[in-house]
Amino acid sequence: MILEFIAAIVVGLAAGGIVHLMRRGMPWIAPWAVPAAAGAAMIGFAVYMEYTWASRTVETLPDQAVVASQNAINSWYRPWTYLFPLTNRMIVVDHRFTRRNEAHPDKLLTAVVMLGRFEPGRQIPVVFDCAENRRAELDAQVQFAEDGGLEGADWRPLAADDPILRAACRSG
Repeated sequence: MILEFIAAIVVGLAAGGIVHLMRRGMPWIAPWAVPAAAGAAMIGFAVYMEYTWASRTVETLPDQAVVASQNAINSWYRPWTYLFPLTNRMIVVDHRFTRRNEAHPDKLLTAVVMLGRFEPGRQIPVVFDCAENRRAELDAQVQFAEDGGLEGADWRPLAADDPILRAACRSG
């Protein structure tokens, strides 16, 4: 976040400097154009960085990672987001960590990654039951049984069309 702030200041100084240099050769340009150009460039840069965050983040993901869900928001203090919603969070299923047990072919263990703008990513190990449309997070209470099943898992039902379930089961 601090780097984007510094970059916005640099963009504003550059735009203001360019208009200032243009004023030296073209005196009819109004003096207020220098700070106006700097401010407009900084706002434009900030909006660009906000709207391209999701696509820039997706480009850096490994090939085995699938974006399962994106959260788009609208804000009263950003009225343009009512026309163009802003993505601020994503849920990614990372199949580099997907494992299956031959004794339980309908279940798979994989990593679900929660990504947010200005937030550190959180990776959560999750077991999906593709046949029964449910999931269980692996935590300290969950143990693997001798046959590879889960003991102590808190299974949560999911809709059959749940995007995270589909992303995990389709590509896993």
